[in-house]
Formats: sequence, structure tokens, C-alpha cells
Amino acid sequence: MNVVETEWWTLALPPEWWADSEEESILVGDRDDVGCIEISTLHKEQGDFDQNSVNAIAQQESERVLQWRPATLGEFSGAMSHYVQEGVAVREWYVSCGALLLFITYSCDEENGGMDDAAVDEILDTLMLVGE
Repeated sequence: MNVVETEWWTLALPPEWWADSEEESILVGDRDDVGCIEISTLHKEQGDFDQNSVNAIAQQESERVLQWRPATLGEFSGAMSHYVQEGVAVREWYVSCGALLLFITYSCDEENGGMDDAAVDEILDTLMLVGE
């Protein structure tokens, strides 16, 4: 396993997956180029994110009206949804742990939708706060 470590969180990756840092986010993909995970981090200066605020952010920030359901990814919890837009299958998560909020998307061609779901879920379930 490879470990992706940011200032605030870590994520374990199987050897067949890669990670790269962009300006505002971390990109994670498999070497077959089926799809890509993108993770953006928001750090609250004071206080923690609670479930109600995470749900409200998911509703407000989403570009579409979606059915959100509870989600737990490692030490983070929040809401997740999925949709297809212009031939792209997209899964979205808004999850928090303490003062951190992560916005995570996984996208792939619609014809590959579902192919990497189990692997993506397994990877995201390794999310942990740094220093925990």
C-alpha cells in the first residue's frame, strides 16, 4: 500500500493506483485510467462541522438537485450521492471529521460506471486524520 498524506488527512492506495497534487485538490486514479477521484479540503478556523452543516453544504454546493444519503469514509462522515451527466458517471461525497470538510468526487465514463465502485469505496474507507 502507498500512503497519500496531506497536512490534515491520509489515504492508503493500492499499488495499481496513483496520486497527484493539483493547486486546490488531490487527484487519485487507477493505472487503467478508468476513472479519477478528486479530493478538496476545507479547514474550519474555529469549531467543528456537524452533520447538519455538512448536509446543508451538500445541498447548497451541488450543481444539481440530488438525493443525498448518509456516508462514512474512514474517520469521516457526511453525505453522498451519484448521477450521470453528459456521458460521465459521477459519485460525490461531502464528509467531515472535526474541523475538516472534504469534498470528494469520483468520475468515469458512463459505460464504466460501477466498475471501480468497490475499489473506490475501499480506498476512501482508509481516510484518517493526520496524527490520529
